[in-house]
Order: sequence, then structure tokens, then C-alpha cells
Amino acid sequence: MAAPNEITVPQLLRLIGTPQAPVIVDICIDPDFEADPFLIPGAIRHDHSDIEGLKRRLNGRPCVIVCQKGLKLSQGLAAWLRNDGLATEYLKGGMFAWRDHDDAPRLPAGKLPLPVEGSTLWVTRHRPKIDRIACPWLIRRFVDAQARFLFVAPAEVAGVAERYDATPFDVGGAFWGHRGPNCTFDTMLDEFQLRTEALDRLATVVRGADTNQHNLAPEAAGLLALSVGLSRQYRDDHQQLEAGMALYDALYRWARDGHGEGHEHAADRRS
Repeated sequence: MAAPNEITVPQLLRLIGTPQAPVIVDICIDPDFEADPFLIPGAIRHDHSDIEGLKRRLNGRPCVIVCQKGLKLSQGLAAWLRNDGLATEYLKGGMFAWRDHDDAPRLPAGKLPLPVEGSTLWVTRHRPKIDRIACPWLIRRFVDAQARFLFVAPAEVAGVAERYDATPFDVGGAFWGHRGPNCTFDTMLDEFQLRTEALDRLATVVRGADTNQHNLAPEAAGLLALSVGLSRQYRDDHQQLEAGMALYDALYRWARDGHGEGHEHAADRRS
């Protein structure tokens, strides 16, 4: 019988990338992590012995605790947090089970920019439209849920990045930018090793809209239209980003679960 505070790899996979995803807390001890320095997408690292510090980080949010094998470290901490009133589960089989699952992406920890005051800090050109909304969505849903984004004048991106230790993206010459025919969203999927069937399908739509190649996917023209509409609706780039998060949440669920679904009008069914 499964433990009441246990979650399996397939169950966790269904939550990652959605607004309902719990905080994933990797508590693998340092030697184990250094031997295999990969993270479950969106996970944070925390010392298993710093329970009060973890509770402050969680701030009441539901979480999943992950250790190497899903045994004493994660089960003990999950039980402790549940005793203290936090909705907490542990990952059955731990990182070993995640690593051995065919469809579970693993994010190379070395690709994460160094945190600035507790979270990654990114900077790009102001007035975002497609790539500069899609990439923040990807980062917040699969890399760092607390990531912050600075939108500045194009000529100031490099200077702001230097002064504030921010990571520039989707700007000429940046590591996190277009590569050949691919857009920055593709680059992030490659570097973070997030190439899944659903994200690849979404990437094709983003690339088609961002590079004006609507032949790549019929949905690309629709994404462009919605993106232009959002950019005209909001003068504040951060308000636009928040609205765009909901748009890309819906697109991700389409890419993952609904891409084969069409719509037939009721009148057509009666004829």
C-alpha cells in the first residue's frame, strides 16, 4: 500500500510545468549531488537539517521532498513538515527513480545562473512580445519559480547585466539567444536539457511565431496575434508577463494533452 505522503515519478511529472506544481526540494547530501549534479526541473536545493530555514522558504506552499533513494532523509523530513502543518510528500524512489524514468528530464545544475539575492536574475529588452514572454514562462515553470526579470532599453541590457549580475537573454551576442534558425526558447530547452515531446511541440509554435515562419505550425499565427494583442493591452512589461504566463500555461497543456483535439460545431453533428 502506498504511503499517504508518497508521490510517484509519473504523478510528479504531471504537475511540473503547471501552476499547480509543488515546490520540489532536493535534499540529497552534497557528495551524492556532486556525483550526479542534476535537478528535477524547478527544484531547489536545501540542507535537510535546516528545517526552520526550509519552512521560511516554503512560506506555507505544498512541497515534495527528494533525496537520493526516497528513504530516511526524504521520508523523515516529509513527516516532520506534515507534523508542522505543511502539505508535504516525498518522491518514491528519490532521484534514482527519477533518473531511471524514460520521460523524466533532468536539469544540469551547472547551467543555472548564480542566484542574486536568493533567485536567478535575468535581463532583456523591454516591450516583450513572443520569445521574451515564452522564455520567462519556461524559466519560472521549469527552472526557477522565483526568477526575476528586468526589462530595459535594448542599448542598456549589457550594462544592466554587468552592474546587477543579471543574466542577459534574447539580445544580440548573449549566450541565451537565437542560434541559427532557432529562437531563444529553443536555446533554453537545449541548454537546460528540457527537450520533451510537449515542450518540443510548444517550441515549434514559438519559433514559428517569433521568426515569422507560420508554415512551421498552424498555431504560430494565432500565437503571434495573441502576443501582439497582449503587447498593445499592457504598457507595463511585468503586467504583460503575468498575463502571458496564463497564455503559455494554456499552450503547454494544449501541447501536452490536447494537441490532437479538434472542435466540431453542434450544428455540423446534427446534419
